Amino acid sequence: MLPTEDYYRLLPELVASGFGILIMLAEPLLPRERKGWLARVALVGALASLGSTLVAAQFPGMAFYSLIRLDNFSVFLHVIVFGIAALVVLAAHHYLESEGLPQGEFYALLLFATTGMGIMAGANELVTAFVGLEISSISSYILAGWRRDALKSNESAMKYFLLGSFATAFFLYGVALVYGSMGTTYLDNLSTAISANRGGATLLILGLGMMFVGLGFKIATAPFQVWTPDVYEGAPTPVTALFASAPKAAALAMMLRIFYTAFGSAGDTWFWAVWVSAALTMFVGNIAALVQTNVKRMLAYSSIAHAGYLMVAFAARTEIGIAAIIFYLVAYALMKLGAFTTLAHLGGSGEQRLDIEDYAGLATKRPVTAACLSLFLLSLLGLPTTAGFLGKLYVFNAALNANLVWLAVLLAVNSVIAAYYYLRVIMAMYFREAHSDWAPEPMPRAIAFVLLITAAGTIYFGLFPSTLMNFAAQGALSLR
Repeated sequence: MLPTEDYYRLLPELVASGFGILIMLAEPLLPRERKGWLARVALVGALASLGSTLVAAQFPGMAFYSLIRLDNFSVFLHVIVFGIAALVVLAAHHYLESEGLPQGEFYALLLFATTGMGIMAGANELVTAFVGLEISSISSYILAGWRRDALKSNESAMKYFLLGSFATAFFLYGVALVYGSMGTTYLDNLSTAISANRGGATLLILGLGMMFVGLGFKIATAPFQVWTPDVYEGAPTPVTALFASAPKAAALAMMLRIFYTAFGSAGDTWFWAVWVSAALTMFVGNIAALVQTNVKRMLAYSSIAHAGYLMVAFAARTEIGIAAIIFYLVAYALMKLGAFTTLAHLGGSGEQRLDIEDYAGLATKRPVTAACLSLFLLSLLGLPTTAGFLGKLYVFNAALNANLVWLAVLLAVNSVIAAYYYLRVIMAMYFREAHSDWAPEPMPRAIAFVLLITAAGTIYFGLFPSTLMNFAAQGALSLR
C-alpha cells in the first residue's frame, strides 16, 4: 500500500484533475444562463491547486515508487503553472461569452492541461514525463481549435496536432534509445550510470538528440519553432496567453531535469546543440518579428526569441543559470499573460483588430489600456525597472560566469534588434492619429484584475527581485 505522503506529493494534480472532472459532470446539468458559474468553479479549482502546492511542499521527497519527485524546483514550477491557469480563467470568461463559445469543456481542458504540466515539472522518470507531456498536449490541441467556426483556428489546431505528434514521437523514441543504452528510465539511476560510463555511447547520443527535438518543439526553439506563429495567431487569444507561458515553463523544467540532472555528466555531449539552438532561436524570432504587422503574430515570434534567451541560461550549465531561468519564467509569464490579455480585449468580436494600425491613437481613447500594453512591451524589451530587464540581466550574467562570451554578445545584439518592433507598437498608440472612430469597449472587471496583477508583478519584481531570486536559487540547488 502506498504511504499517505505520496498522495500529498501529487495533491496539486489530483485537485486540478478533480475539478476538471467536476466541471465536465456539472456542465450538461446547468441551464444556459447559469454556465457562467463554471468559470467560478474553474477559478476555485486553479486556486485550490495552487494552495495544495503549498501543502505538498511540506512533504518533499519521492512519490509513487520514485516516479514523481517533489522538491523546491517542482514546487516553484507548480506555483507558476497553476498561477497562470488562474489568470487565464479570469481572462477567458468574458472572451468566451462574447464569442459565444462553450465554457465548461474549455475550463476542464485547461485544468487537465495544467495537470499534465505539473507532472512534467515533477517527473523523475522518462515515461512518466512522457505521460505528463501527452496529458498537456492533447488538451492543448483541442484548445487551439476552440473557435470552431474560424478557419485560422482550425488550421491552428491541425498544425499543432500534426507537428506535435511528430515531436512527441521523437521524444518517445529517444526514451526508448536511452533505455536500450542504459537499461533504466529513472533520472537518478541514469545519472549514476552515465557517471560510471556504462552503456552504449551511440545509442545514448541518438536518444538525447531525439528527446531534445521533442522538448525543443514544446519550448519553440529553432529549428523546431515553425508551428508557433500560425498556432499562436489562430488559437483564441486567452489560449495563446496560456501557450506562451505555462507549457514553455513545464517543458523547460522537464528539459532541465533530463539534461541537467540525469545527463549533467554528459554535458559536453549536448552543450553545442543547446548553444547553436539558442543563437539560432534568438535571431529567427527577432528577425521574423521585424516584418510583422499583426501584433498577435509579432508576439508569437517574440516568444520564439525569448525561448532563445532562456536557452542561453540553459547553456551555462550552472546553478546561476538555472536560477536565472526560473526568475525569467516568472517575469516572462507576467509579461506575456498581460500582453495577450490586452490583445484579447482590444481584438473585439472575432479578433478583427489585431494589426498595429488598429491601435493608432489608442492612448487618447483608452489611456490605461495603452499604458498597460506599453509596460508589457517595454518589459519584453528589457527596460530598466521592469522584471524583463532583470530577467535578461540574470541570463546575461549567467552566460558571462560560464565564459559564454559570444552567446552573451548575441543576446545583447538581439535585444537591440527587438527594440524596433516593440517600440513600433508603442509609437502607433501614442504618436499616430486614429484612422477611425472605433474605441474599445469598457474593460470588464476580470480582465482589469488580470492586467492589475500582471502589471504590478512586472514592476514589483523589476524593483524588488531579491525574494523571487532567493526562491529561484533554492529551486536551482534542489535539482542536484
